[in-house]
Amino acid sequence: MTTQTQVPNYVTAPFFGLEDKWVETAEGEITHYHDIGEGTPILFLHGSGTGVTAAANWWLNLPEISEQARCIAIDSIGYGQSVVAEGTQYGIKEWVRHAVRVLDALGIEKTWIVGNSLGGWLAFQFAIDYPERLLGIISMGTGGAKLTGALAGHSKPDLSEAGIRRTLELFVVDKSLVTDELVALRYQAALNDTASDRLADVVAARDRDRTELPLDFDVLSRLDIPVLLVHGVQDVVIPVSRTWELLNIIPTADAHIFSQCGHWSQVERAEEFNTIIKQYLAARGVTR
Repeated sequence: MTTQTQVPNYVTAPFFGLEDKWVETAEGEITHYHDIGEGTPILFLHGSGTGVTAAANWWLNLPEISEQARCIAIDSIGYGQSVVAEGTQYGIKEWVRHAVRVLDALGIEKTWIVGNSLGGWLAFQFAIDYPERLLGIISMGTGGAKLTGALAGHSKPDLSEAGIRRTLELFVVDKSLVTDELVALRYQAALNDTASDRLADVVAARDRDRTELPLDFDVLSRLDIPVLLVHGVQDVVIPVSRTWELLNIIPTADAHIFSQCGHWSQVERAEEFNTIIKQYLAARGVTR
């Protein structure tokens, strides 16, 4: 990679066990990502909680799923360690375009997408805007729902360790998963030089597009790719009714609902989640 933009001197915390990679995706834009495994590509798109990174969303999933496919997890622009160009705008379509730039930079023509929350919302917008680039979607707690209840609080992040702990505890039924170390790592990520000054812009863009750019259900009703919707019954951030809504719109959609599970199914039920995803992919020809 040759670029005029300097790659940050950054190493993902050993807690997550993931190697850092960087790729220039536009002039002045360098995307931070993790790339594990070989074979059919799967693009992992994270959610939008405070201090979120690809590593902090997928550290329990990438090693196992990469036994079956090539797993690429990116820090979307405005999040994590990805370097954004001056004048970068944020929003659902911009995040999708960034995902496409990553694929182009890595020479990937078609991919699966696994998305969590905001990442699931992006996956379906990707299907609307770039259907020819998509092999299938797996989405957990799909974002884009209207601001109600806990989701309204999620739109006003508290940039403190206590605030991040409260946010993460919204994501799970088993609060013991929200360890001091995980909270500290998320707090450090939220305060890093490239994240702290743009948090308000990113949150505002996300919440603006809930009303200005809702998913086009007419287009989704004609999807002909595999779709798996995953949700926790006790998800207080995105209600499980969101999956039911999509399940009744998308003709190819299947669903898996976890009991005693919140918004973070890939963490709270990681072992079962990984097994379900691998079996679903294998049944559709994704094997090493």
